[in-house]
Amino acid sequence: MKNVLVCIDLGGTAMKAGVFRKDEGLSEKCVLPVHQDFEELSGEIMGFVDRMKEKYTVCGVAFSAPGAVDVHTGIIGGKSALPCIHGPAWIEVFSERTGVPAAIENDANCAALAEVAYGNAKEYRDVAFVVCGTGIGGAVVIDKKIHYGANLYGGEFGCMVMRDENGNLSTFSAQASTMSFVRKLQEKYPEKEWNGKKVFEEAEKGNKECVWFIDRFYHNLAEGIYNIQHVYDPEIILLGGGISSREEFIPRLEEELGEIVRQVEAAVGTRVITPHINVCAFRNDANLIGAAANWTQRTGKEI
Repeated sequence: MKNVLVCIDLGGTAMKAGVFRKDEGLSEKCVLPVHQDFEELSGEIMGFVDRMKEKYTVCGVAFSAPGAVDVHTGIIGGKSALPCIHGPAWIEVFSERTGVPAAIENDANCAALAEVAYGNAKEYRDVAFVVCGTGIGGAVVIDKKIHYGANLYGGEFGCMVMRDENGNLSTFSAQASTMSFVRKLQEKYPEKEWNGKKVFEEAEKGNKECVWFIDRFYHNLAEGIYNIQHVYDPEIILLGGGISSREEFIPRLEEELGEIVRQVEAAVGTRVITPHINVCAFRNDANLIGAAANWTQRTGKEI
């Protein structure tokens, strides 16, 4: 039987699962139910592991999870939409229950590791990742390794301070995530059901308010990217999240970045760096593939 690595991506509404081999990528992909009780949740995971053991030689179990993950103990700090995952020592629990080595890493860090190992960052050593979704997550990679920071907050770009359109103190997540403009339109027009797709559709029909909110979104996202570049100075900044699949996403950001660079250079009278940006390669599979990359890094083994 083939040797495989079982990969699990923990989410608030669903768990993605699959098996990974370096030469074949992901297979057996499926979505597992989520439970708010840890034992019920772990039962779903063990059920998938046992089913895979009937078909393959399972050599390890790799997890991607939200929150501040301690990669040495597997304890997940912080908060998430899945409270029961916080507290248990995942590495110890699942190494014991599965009989194979287990590893766990933060989901944004997993997405970064997938790109570093196999995707659009494999030719670079120093990379920043910005994941744009409900909020903004991220990761910092230095010399091909995740930089965690003193408080495990390395790459928490969403916490950066930013002003809203009225000049009030806010954050990068609140002003430049995909949900930032959806929330604002929902507050303004509560009688309608808004989502990102609908906002873009309305903008394409000529809805000036939707156009304005989208323009503001791209500008705010570009501002944050510009700041990240000049704090860390990575070789490239990769962007993920569902919105990154839009054809105009990178061109619009490059246009906004170019304008910011021109204005800053005019103000300070010296050259500044234009960020080199691209999208992530692995989109929906990034966390699972990154969980495998983390497992390989932690154990020193490759499957």
